[in-house]
Amino acid sequence: MFKALIPAVVIAAALAAPSFVFAQNNGPVTRAQVRAELAQLERAGYNPTGDQTDYPLNIQAAERRVAAENSVAQSSYGSSVSGTSAGVNASGQ
Repeated sequence: MFKALIPAVVIAAALAAPSFVFAQNNGPVTRAQVRAELAQLERAGYNPTGDQTDYPLNIQAAERRVAAENSVAQSSYGSSVSGTSAGVNASGQ
């Protein structure tokens, strides 16, 4: 009985784990929250009444800038450094 129960519990836990990992707060968003997000996007350079020919690219760029600002604000040690570094191969070059 226990030999069949243990694999069943493991499989059930493996199937349930992704639902807990991606849990989000999908509650209602208040009008004040929407206005605050829009104001933050506008400060990052997004113009909602501007030229709409590059709409998805413009707002996505502003969202990236806002995300970068938020990550810097949350870090007490400064912004993260992204990029590449040059390595030295075995011949010393």
